[in-house]
Amino acid sequence: MRILAIAFALTAALPVVPSQVLAHEFWIEPLSYQVQLDDMISGELTNGQEFAGAQLAYLPQRFERFTVAAGMRQGNVENRLGARPALDIAPLSEGLHVISYQSTLSTLTYTEWAKFLGFSEHKDFADIEAIHDARGLPREGFVEGYWRFSKTLVGVGNSIGRDFQTGLDIEFVALDNPYTDDLSNGLRVQLYYLDDVRGDAQVELFEKAPDGTVEITLHRTDAEGISTLPVKAGYSYLVDAVVLREPSAELAVEADIEWETLWAALTFGVPE
Repeated sequence: MRILAIAFALTAALPVVPSQVLAHEFWIEPLSYQVQLDDMISGELTNGQEFAGAQLAYLPQRFERFTVAAGMRQGNVENRLGARPALDIAPLSEGLHVISYQSTLSTLTYTEWAKFLGFSEHKDFADIEAIHDARGLPREGFVEGYWRFSKTLVGVGNSIGRDFQTGLDIEFVALDNPYTDDLSNGLRVQLYYLDDVRGDAQVELFEKAPDGTVEITLHRTDAEGISTLPVKAGYSYLVDAVVLREPSAELAVEADIEWETLWAALTFGVPE
């Protein structure tokens, strides 16, 4: 059973997302997406929007797993309690490092129905109003529980390697290596949910330019859960997708929640 902890509260691009409907994402943002073998892999756990936010300390009570893998080697990300940056480890070997983070459960109470509808529309949850009412839920004072499932890709030395499924409930797998592959036709990501591909799902892409400006576009996965994302040399990226579901009866009682969301995030950079 998961440990519960209440923390602080076809691929085609669609129009840029208005900032007023953006939700709060959670991601791992390396200080450098490519390092040498004798360097440290360092990065911030960040909560915010528009690919900018507050950096969080290393607090084990806030996560269920925080791991790193490279080739055949893997281990836990360890740090001092309260340390920042939260990610600060020596590379396991030369090559692509896949770092995964799974949070404990956090909760959010909706006091305004319009905010829940706005969030649901932005994250592409169809017929949510009818589903909510059919469940007999109130339109204010109801609680959402949410989990964060975040990954980042860091290249060490030659950066050779492949991303893979790390076992998160929802996760992106990069089908191309952003540090070694030809990305002139875009970078492909595949979205998984409970070990199955998630087709026809909305994917939100946050593109950060070298000067820090961010552009946000919406994309979709095809029937195989794959979305090909346009990327540019010298830019960094956050890829986001969310599942909204009715919690199990056990979790609903244990955590006192009416809705459950699972957030997938993947970050990477593209070399110049």
